[in-house]
Amino acid sequence: MNLSAMLTKDCTKSAVLFNSKKRILEYIAELAHQSQPQLTETTVFEALMAREKLGSTGIGGGIAIPHGKMKDISSPVLIFVVSQDGISFDAIDNQPVDIFCAILIPENQCQTHLSTLSGIARILSQKDFTRKIRHASTDEELYQLLVAQAEATASK
Repeated sequence: MNLSAMLTKDCTKSAVLFNSKKRILEYIAELAHQSQPQLTETTVFEALMAREKLGSTGIGGGIAIPHGKMKDISSPVLIFVVSQDGISFDAIDNQPVDIFCAILIPENQCQTHLSTLSGIARILSQKDFTRKIRHASTDEELYQLLVAQAEATASK
């Protein structure tokens, strides 16, 4: 899994202010559309919401990994958003979520989907790293942290 290849500066946002699950997913859909104009905001939002209806993607510890399969992309897209305040997200530990790592995967790449999800979860399970993410004060700082961590993880 090459996390840094999936991530762009435009899809990395720190200290955003939203107060609901619906609104943060709408924002993620907006960022996805800006990055991948062939995807409509509505299509992305509906894919993310369809997955949430199966069960929350809030994995605990203030982290959610919303994801969906898309037919109009050829490679995975990552949108990484850190909320200034925690958002009620029906996470498994019933705690608010402030780190959102959304993954859009081509619908015909099931194995990529699973390996990307597990790789992201592994990186985000490192408490020192998530602490740094939460303290990133700019989009650029957050992006650089993520790229450095992805490269360090890939070299292991």
